[in-house]
Amino acid sequence: MAESVHHDTFKQLFANYYGRFVRFADTYVRDWTVAEDFTTEAFMYYWEHRDSLDTNLNIPAYILTIIKNKSLNYLEHLQVREATAKRMRSHAEWELHTRITTLEACNPDELFAVEVMEIVTKALASMPKKTREIFELSRFHNKSYKEIATQLGLSEKSIEFHISKSIKLLRSKLKDYLPAFLYSLV
Repeated sequence: MAESVHHDTFKQLFANYYGRFVRFADTYVRDWTVAEDFTTEAFMYYWEHRDSLDTNLNIPAYILTIIKNKSLNYLEHLQVREATAKRMRSHAEWELHTRITTLEACNPDELFAVEVMEIVTKALASMPKKTREIFELSRFHNKSYKEIATQLGLSEKSIEFHISKSIKLLRSKLKDYLPAFLYSLV
């Protein structure tokens, strides 16, 4: 009999307050389904723990407190999630800005020039000493074939041969890089 009275009282409590409590929760969580879930869970929690609660307890206030706490936890979770999403967006925006800035600053000519100079340096190092010396005097010190021939005690034909040999080697090594650069050495 007592259980039936509790059950009838609960049904009356549910009928009187459920709609108001859902509207209360929805005012804060702004999601009707979530508000309904919180309200239903609060009523269930009350029902499951009714025997251990104080008999002088204001039951609607107790249930509303449960809904309030669930709503607060929900909103705090949303706040943390939004802050995390904001940080992630901020980081993504920073990363995108960095990529744009570095790409704008990127000068392919300079990148290739560094690679080309490394290849030229290695190619020069692989040349016989006399060929390298003649090439450097011609291209880096702007000496004429006649001046180089006089300085090294060689014929101009010999100078031509060494320059031709060094250019052929450089053409082979630089075939994939900036033809204009290669021809500027010729």
